[in-house]
Amino acid sequence: MQFQQAVDHIFQKLTAGLSDLAYHNIDHVKDVYSVVSEIARQEQVSEEDTLLLMTAAAYHDAGFLICRAGHEEESCRISKENLPGFGYNAAQIEKIVGMICATRIAQSPKNHLEEILADADLDYLGRDDFYTTGDKLYQELLTAGTINDDKEWHELQIRFLESHHYFTKTSIAKRSAKKKIHLQQIKAK
Repeated sequence: MQFQQAVDHIFQKLTAGLSDLAYHNIDHVKDVYSVVSEIARQEQVSEEDTLLLMTAAAYHDAGFLICRAGHEEESCRISKENLPGFGYNAAQIEKIVGMICATRIAQSPKNHLEEILADADLDYLGRDDFYTTGDKLYQELLTAGTINDDKEWHELQIRFLESHHYFTKTSIAKRSAKKKIHLQQIKAK
């Protein structure tokens, strides 16, 4: 498995191809990549599974190179096309595809690795940079015409934060309390 080459390959493509997106760009992917590594360490994931998690994090939004709606399926397709060339076997690729699918909203991971990537993808919900990061998503959704104004954005955030929950012990302990505070602050608006 040529892990670093596989990651470098997709990072180059994402840097060039997602520069027009405010949120779903290389910065988000690198954030998820970093967080997934930390959660995996704290959850005591094996070295090979950690590399698979980090690969899935690197590829999880590659589908945005093709489309917005259904991007997870495209991310899976891109992974299946690219990763054999970097020495990943069929079983490893299937694990990666499962992890990518687990980032689809509403998240429904089926195993521990999928839970870790799902939590890493939405880690910012319980962090101090929640509003800064959320503003990027707001701009992206506004540009795409998914929302029209602040009122719709706040309503969307309230619904999302009320329905979301973290899966891993690490994320529950580190992020749930701050996420609840953010929800209360948005409701107060």
